[in-house]
Amino acid sequence: MQRLGKLIYPAQCLTCDEMIEVTRGLCPTCWSDTPFIVDHPCEACGRPLIGEAQEGDLCDDCRAHPRVWDRGRAVMLYSGNARSIVLRFKHGDRTDLAYSAGAWLANAAAPLIVPQMVVAPVPLHWFRLLRRRYNQAALLAARVAKIHKLTYVPDLLKRPSATRTLDGMTAEQRRETVTGSIRLTEKRAAGIQGKRVLLIDDVMTTGATLTQCAQACLDAGAQGVDVAVLARVDREG
Repeated sequence: MQRLGKLIYPAQCLTCDEMIEVTRGLCPTCWSDTPFIVDHPCEACGRPLIGEAQEGDLCDDCRAHPRVWDRGRAVMLYSGNARSIVLRFKHGDRTDLAYSAGAWLANAAAPLIVPQMVVAPVPLHWFRLLRRRYNQAALLAARVAKIHKLTYVPDLLKRPSATRTLDGMTAEQRRETVTGSIRLTEKRAAGIQGKRVLLIDDVMTTGATLTQCAQACLDAGAQGVDVAVLARVDREG
């Protein structure tokens, strides 16, 4: 039956639609054109580091701006084909990309996983969710939680007030814009007390939004917070 299905609906590359052998994957060209982070990531944000790897290494950005969370991982750099994948997923109604992207993210986040960990997405304001119809971070988080058999809490965090889009803002402007914009859902507080939380988002630029999310979890009694993102913007500040 599977062989018949492949004949009727042959597998296609997720980005260029070229025929491929594996379903929900990338063709060799698109795979090589995607800047996956394969080794020596910054321990806090996942950005790839240059030079000989040492445990606990941090990038210059994370040294200059210590994170409130403990560890972070990213699948790829936000450039080239990776940027195309993220934009299709985020704004192009390509929710099907969550299956493969979520698996990549689960693999990248594997070093962070501990028993009884709680997985939660960065939230969207209700109006933006209504307009977009889905939260891409929630789709990724659900996939990661399923693969690692962890508790998934989609509404752990909420965004009571809308904020301006952060595109084009400086790091300081981003921090000022999102300060106080994210809160913990009161009824979920007991579920994270004494536990580690894994926060999931699609893109990390400065980490301003993830900082607000992590701080809300810590203030509610979480033992600690780690973060995992699909793509990391590779710029300082």
